[in-house]
Amino acid sequence: MTDYPNDMPKKSLGKSMAKWAALGAVVAIPLPFVGSVLGAAAGAGYAYYKGKKQA
Repeated sequence: MTDYPNDMPKKSLGKSMAKWAALGAVVAIPLPFVGSVLGAAAGAGYAYYKGKKQA
C-alpha cells in the first residue's frame, strides 16, 4: 500500500502552474512586446504565488 500525503499539494500546484502558463502564453501571443515565453512564465509565476499563499 502506498500513501503519498506530501505529493498531493505538489501535483496540484504543478497542474495549476501548467494551466496558468498555457493561458499566459495564449494571452501574450497578440501582444508584440511580451511574447509567449514571457507570458507563460508570468502565468506559472502567478500560479506558484497563488499556490504558496494558500499553503
